Formats: sequence, C-alpha cells, structure tokens
Amino acid sequence: MRYFVTGGAGFIGSNMVDRLLQTGNEVVVLDNFSTGFNQFLQNSKQSPNFRLVNGDILNQPALTAAMAGCEFVFHFAANADVRFGTEHPRRDLEQNTIATYNVLEAMRANGIRRIAFSSTGSVYGEAKVIPTPENAPFPVQTSLYGASKLAGEGLIAAYCEGFGFQSWIFRFVSILGERYTHGHVFDFYKQLKADPTQLRVLGNGKQRKSYLYIQDCLDAIQVAVEKATDKVNIINLGVDDYCEVNDSIGWICQALGVNPEMEYTGGDRGWIGDNPFIFLDTKLIRSLGWEPKYSINEGVVRTVEFLKANEWVFDIRG
Repeated sequence: MRYFVTGGAGFIGSNMVDRLLQTGNEVVVLDNFSTGFNQFLQNSKQSPNFRLVNGDILNQPALTAAMAGCEFVFHFAANADVRFGTEHPRRDLEQNTIATYNVLEAMRANGIRRIAFSSTGSVYGEAKVIPTPENAPFPVQTSLYGASKLAGEGLIAAYCEGFGFQSWIFRFVSILGERYTHGHVFDFYKQLKADPTQLRVLGNGKQRKSYLYIQDCLDAIQVAVEKATDKVNIINLGVDDYCEVNDSIGWICQALGVNPEMEYTGGDRGWIGDNPFIFLDTKLIRSLGWEPKYSINEGVVRTVEFLKANEWVFDIRG
C-alpha cells in the first residue's frame, strides 16, 4: 500500500512511518516541521519507499498534489497545545478543524476513501461516565483543542456518509514513549534538568490521568484498521488503569535520581480546560484482540530514558 501520513515527522506520526516502511509499504509524509523533527525521519529517509514533502496542510493545492497516488491516509498533523488554547483560539480551528477539512477534500480529489484520524479523549470533556465508553452521553466541551478535534470527527463522519469514505477515529489518552516531546513528562524533565531541587506542579498533583505507550498505540491502530469494518469506527485507545500526576512525578524523579521540593499551584486542575479525571473504556479495541504490553509506569520510565538519551530536543523546543 502507499500511505499518506500528515504530521509524519512528529511523535506518533514518525513512529507509524517507521512501522509502515518496515512492513514493506510505501509512505509519503507531509510535515511543515513546526513541531516535528527531521531527526525522527533519519531511518525512514534510507528507504527507497519513503518520500518527504515539506509542506503545510493549510495549503490546499500543495496538499492535494502531494497526496496523489496514495491509497490510505493517516492524519496525525494537529495543534496539540491544549494548555494555551485560550491564548490563540484560532490556531485550534485552523490546524485541527480546517486542516482536517483540507485533508478530506484532498482525498476526494485523489479518489482516496480511507482515513485514520488521531482524535482525543478530551472530546468527552468532564465525562459523567467513568471509565468513559465511545457511546457516552454527548459531552459539553471544556477545551478549544477538544472542540476542534470533535469538529474534525464530525467532518470525517459526514464525508463517510456523503462521499463513501471509511474512517477509523481514535480517541487517545495521552501517549508516551520514544520521540515524545510534548506533555507533562517533557515539562517536568525540563524543569528538573534546570534545577533538580525544585519542581512546580500545576494544580494539586491529584489529577487522575491515563497514558498509553507509543508501540501499544500503534499496535492498536493496526488491529483496528484490519478488523473494524464499519463505515465510521470510533475507538478509544488507552489502558485499563490511571494514575495521579503525583504518581507520575514519583516515577520520573526515581528514574532521574532526584528528590525535589514540590510547589503546587493549587486547585483540582492545572489550566483552563484541564480535565481532572481521564479514564477511557477500552472494551471495544480489546474485543478486536488487542491488549497493551506496557503499564503506565513503564511508559513513563521509557519516556524519561528517551529524553535522557536525546536532550537535544530541549534545545530545539526551547
């Protein structure tokens, strides 16, 4: 197959690109490198089945031209800056919702009918049902990021109905692992790298979150694409567990060999739109034969080990 991967130089995208190439496929990556890294594509660039297009999915003509000849789209490109969404609300609209519309139109122009989309568990807002299933009561949105992703889901579902597309919409918990460069482990590591004696924590540290290791995530995506056959497949991805932020801090500090003094900003959430409890029901993906191989603890430690070996990412990310 020839796959088209938006955001293919990013965390999840570049790991998926590696996997697709390893199984003998052709891959075309489109990335504008606003958050992706050329370094993540070094192995992929050695393959004759790989092609990189340095471009932006907001450029509709260039996107459509780059996608020509592909058969399946993995749409990972997005603005994932949940915390600062209220400071630049248009960014979520453009990079998540309008960008998804552009991808769908480019698919339509090229006769491509299958798309896998990285959505988010944030679309459930502050869910009333825990663990939260895919058919939970329609939630009130609490973040611009979640709202923009839900709008993307709606567009994809409408294109499936209107133009005969088939989709796999993945509502992720936070993903951890190699090439991770955004999120709480990155932020805490960066703080501790600068000063191992102090750690500032947004909120009270008691927020409960679930996390999934990157290779388990990719396994789940592949199982779903192979076995879920509905027109629109909406699938939660996560583990059957969660931890407090304080638990994660303990694992990070242990892996780094530090014992900082904690400073909490207070309250049960770290920022506007921060959900104090995220825990998804994963019965659907498990019914297809998938199970995670790694615990949240193991995912956190593996992420720290990646950051230890690749501290250059802090220099680039600033």
